[in-house]
Amino acid sequence: MFDKIWSYFAHDIGIDLGTVNTLVLVKGKGIVIREPTVVALHRKTRQVLAIGSEAKRMLGRTPAAIEAVRPLRDGVISDFDTTEAMLRYFIHKVHQSPQSSGWRSLPKIPRPRVVVGIPSGVTEVERRAVQDACLVAGARQAFLIEEPMAAAIGAKLPVEEPEGVMVVDIGGGTTEIAVISLGGMVINRSLRVAGDELDEDIINYMRTRYGMLIGERSAEEAKIEIGSAYELGGKDNEATVIRGRDLSTGLPKSLKITASEIREALTPTVTQIVGVIKEVLEETPPELLTDIVERGIYLAGGGALLRGLDKKIAEETKLPVYIADDPLTTVVRGCGEVLDNLDLLAKVKVTGGLR
Repeated sequence: MFDKIWSYFAHDIGIDLGTVNTLVLVKGKGIVIREPTVVALHRKTRQVLAIGSEAKRMLGRTPAAIEAVRPLRDGVISDFDTTEAMLRYFIHKVHQSPQSSGWRSLPKIPRPRVVVGIPSGVTEVERRAVQDACLVAGARQAFLIEEPMAAAIGAKLPVEEPEGVMVVDIGGGTTEIAVISLGGMVINRSLRVAGDELDEDIINYMRTRYGMLIGERSAEEAKIEIGSAYELGGKDNEATVIRGRDLSTGLPKSLKITASEIREALTPTVTQIVGVIKEVLEETPPELLTDIVERGIYLAGGGALLRGLDKKIAEETKLPVYIADDPLTTVVRGCGEVLDNLDLLAKVKVTGGLR
């Protein structure tokens, strides 16, 4: 009875706790928070100064006393206390409790149920860290589901049917590849190579080819603006100006870089991702493979927006490839779907706990 009363007052939420961005969905309201997974801290006191977009603007620009950090690496928690403070802030923000104030105060409302998407390849210790962070941050219950399953549910694919469904979720820290049938993952791979590595490819390319040092933010902007995984015809001549530091002189430097050069820089990571997709297909049972041939491969996550990636995968695998509607939000929408369907949650959850 008390659980029903708490559910009435609390806003149950789904969280896509990503390496680059965190999305929060409130049951019955939709996605209410889209913030970068960045926290600004005072170096000595470790006091939280800013979270999300405000903290991201500080990356690479902080004075000696302030540190802007990304508390998740490769899809898992690298800084527990900072992640807990960030989750506490998001839960507080969702409930907008006037009684609570400060970064470390709990909202004076019943604790919500929380469903969090996690990479499929994390260890039991890493799973427990995510669950504990949610509970300490103010959740009443914290359920974990694997990101490829959440992405498939968010893309409205028939995950409970006896049919093969293949999902490739390319996030910031991990690439999740899974073949799903009857509410479970038959085969899955979690590759800790994704959007961050694509940015790093551009940084390394500029350093080795032009002797120029650029930051992560500049590399990400170039990737989004003109990045591609497949020849784009006339669009290969599109260009953008990248600014950085000349390694030989130490002075500022600007260069105009074309889309074909960015594609050349991204090729090693794209080739690695495509290679693992092909490995998963090779291991897929014949009956499920027949379903995938008919249904195709579905791409989700921010990496799915890299121009020409669907064509590149289709060319290499000889299968139809589709990009899910609004691929950036498929995981958090899947978390929201299972909040409404407790039977489905019971099938797909990896672990769940009551504080």
